[in-house]
Amino acid sequence: MSRARTEQLIADYYQAFNAGDMDRFLGLLTDDVRHDINQGERETGREAFAAFMERMNRNYREQLVDIQIMSSTDGSRAAAEFVVLGEYLVTDDGLPEARGQRYRLPAGAFFEVRDNKVARISNYYNLNDWIAQVGA
Repeated sequence: MSRARTEQLIADYYQAFNAGDMDRFLGLLTDDVRHDINQGERETGREAFAAFMERMNRNYREQLVDIQIMSSTDGSRAAAEFVVLGEYLVTDDGLPEARGQRYRLPAGAFFEVRDNKVARISNYYNLNDWIAQVGA
């Protein structure tokens, strides 16, 4: 896969996320996608990722801005840096109480790409920064 196609795939991934188009978003993943949750476990499979996103969309309202996408020369890997603009809607397990707090959080992600689909996504952000923003 070319570098340009990989970067377009990742751009499409974030465009679908920002539009709330979960069908399109999940359609960009391989059936066996691996998802490394920030400071958490690895989940495998599109169904597991869909369940994760259902919980996220219930508890948080987020838009990603200032997205910068980079990729390897062969297009098999990519990375993105962005800022999460969010609102904490419903209390998530083990986290501070949700009261509609807004947050702005720098974040990043790493991707593996196979057959023009996302085969792995690893998201990273500073959880302590987020807790400080919503817990204050």
